[in-house]
Amino acid sequence: MSVLVVAEHLRGRVRDVTYELISAARELGGPVAVAVIGPEPLDVARDGVDEVVYVRVEQDEFENDVYQSALEKLIEERQPGAVLLGFTVNSMGYAAAVAAKLGLGFASDVFAASREADAIVATRAFYGSKVHGEVEFPVGRPVVLLLRPTVWPQAEGSSSPTATEIELGMVSSRARHRDFQEVERGDVDITTADFLLSIGRGVGEQENIALFEELARKLGATLAVSRPLVDAGWMSNARQVGQSGKTVKPKVYLAFGISGAVQHLAGMKASETIIAVNTDPEAAIFDVAHYGAVADLFDVAEELQKLV
Repeated sequence: MSVLVVAEHLRGRVRDVTYELISAARELGGPVAVAVIGPEPLDVARDGVDEVVYVRVEQDEFENDVYQSALEKLIEERQPGAVLLGFTVNSMGYAAAVAAKLGLGFASDVFAASREADAIVATRAFYGSKVHGEVEFPVGRPVVLLLRPTVWPQAEGSSSPTATEIELGMVSSRARHRDFQEVERGDVDITTADFLLSIGRGVGEQENIALFEELARKLGATLAVSRPLVDAGWMSNARQVGQSGKTVKPKVYLAFGISGAVQHLAGMKASETIIAVNTDPEAAIFDVAHYGAVADLFDVAEELQKLV
């Protein structure tokens, strides 16, 4: 069974989710091809990539109709067992339309995928991540999966894949890319931080936040928060971790007073090392934590202050 990965790029730079898709593709087994849609080739040759397919189009940047036409052509010509795309704004704009038009299996927000006997099994979230379900697709017809970013590690190394070029030709697009504007990220970008110190409703009062801001500064961490602190107007939503905030994958995630609502866990459970401090031994945050302390967050914060 072959796997087709659709690369995502922005202003000539391959986005990290592309390398995560390659890792997921390798787990499914079979030859892996990566499609780069654009006017110029981009470097996506990582370990496990057997072929790079350059689909040449005139457009420098993403346009829904162009990508839809390109993906339809690739699927019809190659009939891959699985097509992997990132669960991103771009992919959501055309992937479902391709699946519906060609009558293919489809699942979005997938955070686990495997090949089992004669089927591909995708695990995804339902009802705001309150329920997780497995969706089974029989092998033999392509299935389109949108994978959640930051779940899989990025493929590394390099390879010498075969290169193929396809000319898509003129595509009648209903929308044209005009320019690019950097989105205002607020006072900080928590998605790029290696060390996050995250606080939740357990801090109690707004004035207590200053203690953790100072602790984060001393530890060399970036301060993040759970949704209740943003809803209360105490912190900017630029610092919010969770399904309605930012998805993060730092090397260390230190959580103070966060119970672990499913929406919050969806945004941080892929962190390399999770350390949780909570007075409730049954708090859901401990289900994903690598290390935990059932203790008062202020006592722990005070002891850490003495060490730094």
